[in-house]
Amino acid sequence: MSELAIIGGTGLTSLKNLDITKREVVHTPYGEPSGPITHGVLSGKQVVFLARHGYGHTIPPHKINYRANLWALEHIGVKKIIAVAAVGGISEELKNGVLSVPNQIIDYTGAREHTFFEEGLSHVTHVDFTEPYSEDLRQLLLRGCQAAQLEVVPHGVYGCTQGPRLETAAEIDRMERDGCTLVGMTGMPEAALARELDMWYATCAVVVNKAAGRGTGPITMQEIEQTVKQGMDRVRLLLEHVVPML
Repeated sequence: MSELAIIGGTGLTSLKNLDITKREVVHTPYGEPSGPITHGVLSGKQVVFLARHGYGHTIPPHKINYRANLWALEHIGVKKIIAVAAVGGISEELKNGVLSVPNQIIDYTGAREHTFFEEGLSHVTHVDFTEPYSEDLRQLLLRGCQAAQLEVVPHGVYGCTQGPRLETAAEIDRMERDGCTLVGMTGMPEAALARELDMWYATCAVVVNKAAGRGTGPITMQEIEQTVKQGMDRVRLLLEHVVPML
């Protein structure tokens, strides 16, 4: 049984370097997850993989059943999650193709099912979310980047927006004033749900475009798709180095 799960985001609907052993359908009290859970061996270690947007990349960020995904992983024994996400770079140091391992998050989403603690409670439950990411897992990702000789920004504030549209330049200006260095659409409530289940959780963010108003001209899907492919190749290399360290 694997204690490590990799959740793949845009551009990472499969792990080419994963030796698949089985696929498992898990039904949850919160509905259906994004797809079957893939079990396999990566760098000699058992891991599981789940494509956040579905294996055909058909589920938009605001329609992902985050509760079902996290519950399913916890149900099969997962204790640690490496979440891969394609993001836009707000700060100047986050150039296209660079990896970032954020240490903070700001939630700008709405109308998402964001907690397990809703009904049938014996008492009101609050979880500490001061540090939203597991520092031990963050440091492991940074060590993996060093071992794989990958350029990485070792910190960052992930601003999570509702989507599926991209942001306006003024919205990015506001987010930068708030302290955000990168922007994505799937970081929340995923990170908070993992904390409620007492799971280690860290994000490996791949910068696939400059955020609105930070580049030259409009943001095109062609530009993003080209950068996604290159960035996810780096993520696969990183995972090959990180997994044996666990």
